[in-house]
Amino acid sequence: MTTDNREIAPANESFSLISSQMLLSLYSSMLRCRSIAALPANGRRNVNSVLGHEAAAVGSAIGLLADDAVVSALWPDEALRAINPFVSIAPSISAVSRSALGNGNGRRIIVLFSNNRRGAQSPWTNALTLAASHNLPFLFVRLSGPDSSREIAAHEALPTNGKKKSPPLIAVDGNDVVAVYRVASEAIAHARKGNGPTLIDCRLSNSGDPLTNMEAYLRGKGLEPAKQ
Repeated sequence: MTTDNREIAPANESFSLISSQMLLSLYSSMLRCRSIAALPANGRRNVNSVLGHEAAAVGSAIGLLADDAVVSALWPDEALRAINPFVSIAPSISAVSRSALGNGNGRRIIVLFSNNRRGAQSPWTNALTLAASHNLPFLFVRLSGPDSSREIAAHEALPTNGKKKSPPLIAVDGNDVVAVYRVASEAIAHARKGNGPTLIDCRLSNSGDPLTNMEAYLRGKGLEPAKQ
């Protein structure tokens, strides 16, 4: 499994194991999320929270299966369904944690998103502790700014069960959907094998807009991103 100090291959490398079809799907899913965020809110919750963070949402959720679930604390439900229409949307972190305990440590992946504010709240930290202690197949995806190393470092002190190690912590460029997808795919495969949770720190930076970045990446591979 990837560890926190492993070097992550940059997305602009010439060779990629990701198919052209998946690369185009990553882009089109981000584009749909952006379109949803641009719509008038009209009472819908969290409609603006996905704006600018499409790479983290799409890269983490697009590869999930029908039995998997996403906690929709940050994203509007319609954005999650635009990414992956087959995945279940859980009502809360507490509810999905109770469900995971009741099912034992099976192979149903649970993706939980947070930002700096939500990451400091008890449901998120309780879920992290629970997943570490019971080896649950959770994927924690945190949106962080470039100066949030102090908050992330607190994860390393999480209590664990017996001699089990803390979940792997992986930092990735939150503006780079290819990098997020690679890391999330590895973490999901790791969890499905019964190896427990992973925390992905999607660090937003000044490296440009995720859609613009992906458009340039696709053109560099000879693929034309289709506008919707």
